[in-house]
Amino acid sequence: QNEEKWDFVLVSDIHEMGSEKEAKRKKFLDELSKKGFTIKKIEDTKLFYGVRAPQHIFWKYQCLLMNPDNRQQNSSAYQDVPVTTRIRVVHFILQNTVTSDLEKLHDLIKKKVFEAAFPLHRKEEIREILKKKWARWRVLFKEQPIEEIRCYFGEKVALYFAWLGWYTYLLIFAALAGLATVAAGATVFSSSQVSKEICDANNTIMCPLCDQNCSFWVLSDTCTYAKVTHMIDNEATVVFAMFMAIWATVFLELWKRERATVATSWDLYGWDEEEEELALQLINNSQHQPQLYQHSYFRSTVVLILALLMIMVLIGIAHALVIYRAVAMALFMQSEVNLLSKHADIIAVMTGAILHYITIVITTKVRSHAAPWALLLFLEKPRTFSQRENNFTVKIFLFQFFTNFSSLIYIAFFLGRISGHPGHYVRIAGHWRLEECHPSGCITDLFIQMAVIMVLKQTISNIMEYLIPLISHQLRKKQKPPRKRSLMLGEEEEAEDPCKRQWLNNYELSEVSVFSLFNEYLEIVIQYSFTTIFVAAFPLAPLLALINNVIEIHMDAIKMMRLRRRMVPRKAKDIGIWLQVLEAIGTLAVIGNGLVIAITSDFIPVQVYKYMYSPCTRGNHTSVDCSTGYINYSLSVFHIQDFEPHTKLCCRYRDYRNADDYTYTVQFWHIFAARLAFLILFEHVALCVKLIAAWYIPDVPQKVKNKILTKKHINLCNDL
Repeated sequence: QNEEKWDFVLVSDIHEMGSEKEAKRKKFLDELSKKGFTIKKIEDTKLFYGVRAPQHIFWKYQCLLMNPDNRQQNSSAYQDVPVTTRIRVVHFILQNTVTSDLEKLHDLIKKKVFEAAFPLHRKEEIREILKKKWARWRVLFKEQPIEEIRCYFGEKVALYFAWLGWYTYLLIFAALAGLATVAAGATVFSSSQVSKEICDANNTIMCPLCDQNCSFWVLSDTCTYAKVTHMIDNEATVVFAMFMAIWATVFLELWKRERATVATSWDLYGWDEEEEELALQLINNSQHQPQLYQHSYFRSTVVLILALLMIMVLIGIAHALVIYRAVAMALFMQSEVNLLSKHADIIAVMTGAILHYITIVITTKVRSHAAPWALLLFLEKPRTFSQRENNFTVKIFLFQFFTNFSSLIYIAFFLGRISGHPGHYVRIAGHWRLEECHPSGCITDLFIQMAVIMVLKQTISNIMEYLIPLISHQLRKKQKPPRKRSLMLGEEEEAEDPCKRQWLNNYELSEVSVFSLFNEYLEIVIQYSFTTIFVAAFPLAPLLALINNVIEIHMDAIKMMRLRRRMVPRKAKDIGIWLQVLEAIGTLAVIGNGLVIAITSDFIPVQVYKYMYSPCTRGNHTSVDCSTGYINYSLSVFHIQDFEPHTKLCCRYRDYRNADDYTYTVQFWHIFAARLAFLILFEHVALCVKLIAAWYIPDVPQKVKNKILTKKHINLCNDL
């Protein structure tokens, strides 16, 4: 039975005898045979080569990486090597075996000599346990079998699911806080003084929103929009933003503790990735010389310039979205369709958000063709696979981050602030006016943009992520029927090799790449960015993330177990560079939410009005709401006769400018100073709280430290 357990399967087309491809394939298989590999060939519509490594390879692996005191000097030690380790070692040797033509396996796959190379999903007990307890929708709310995942997919995949499960669990608290914030906002939906003033402003004439076919409009027409804005933008939002800054820190600190516990239970504390890679290189080639550390300032400068150029391209895409919104707003306002002209601003925001989502999908597809990244990695020349993966992670994350957030940054911090004022509007190509904010603020635009992108990403993207492997698996099954030889009269049918059906079934599954797990991490880390950075504008983000993650865990499980070929197990003792990325996002979350409240929200202008200009500052007006008169105070007057002498009308617009020369008023500078002061105070307080939380919660639990200490003491006592 043991003879039929194969570590890897290589798949090739049936090439003509004597062809170049056939010769290259033979050379590679001969190199494996020289290393003692057993190779079994099965012919169907493709050629399948089962590969099994010799026992001495795993004995060498154990001798090189086990503690010297515990090394076993007998050749049967290979039997104790887990299947995940066998696959990892064999995969490394296959990838680094060089033919006489100086070609490796990935070169041969590029040249179509081989089509695929993959480890097998076998019918074993642990796989059945995972299918029953993990890879099915029926166990949606049950705890994940992390130990079994580790035994089947390796530590790296197990740590991903442990991290995702931990993140999802802590999202419950963030989601409840977000719901409480929305509920608090709902209580002031109709009772907000600012909303009441907008709804009662039947005589407040506002300046036209576009130049052609746009008339003056009455402020009270936007009553519902104002109510929604003040449901999002209130005092509870400030508290929620501070809570989320603390939550992000606590989440990471608690994860570090969880990771330390897991790494200790898996005996990974002393494991070194670099040492393992060196050991594998020596097992593959005993004459191997290590690649030394190198650094080139010239190469780093070139990489930095190229990375900045890519970011500039993404900012250019964001500018295109700004242009779209300005043009769409003007066209919708001029439309003869009443629905479009009446709700032009909201429709422009919604379609802009959908267009932004489409650009995210397109740029993600472009990113998946890794030619630019291969160039950057070639310039950097990373030493090891781990270093290559880290460099790749940072660049792709920055690319995806700017793709997802460039438009949101514009809406949050620039929309309505660079559009000019009546008589002196800023125009695109001298024709289309830039958008302005609603008199009650810009935060609803940011809310809509985030809501549309998150909902679309978590529905359409996830459905496609699940359906594409499912459909491709079904198509492969239909397109690859087993080839049966016609029987002669009186001839008995030959018994089919038991390996054949197993290998075919694995071949029919969807392909996995080296970066399959990377893509899963990237998706969740971008979601984490949405959940923390601009969460003050969209308190429902943690709830959407929670719902998505509960589904995502089991969808990923089903894909890995039933729809995709087996992933090559990788060893790891943490989530790698993703932890630094998450810490950077946590810092950005403090800055982002501070800026949203200080700049995007109307919280600061309302507070300045209450304490400096409201009726409450002029005597005992206990019965009067202190924000009474705020709308009139926040709108400037434009005299149309300054530009059209025959017209004596006035209109209002959102800004703090003098009516005579349109310079900024004293109130503008008061608000500017208050915004700056709040931003500095908020960020310093939030960062201090983050530092205190990081200090208060130790990264490594005491029981883990004591366990390691006791182990060291016992080893030293034995040596003594």
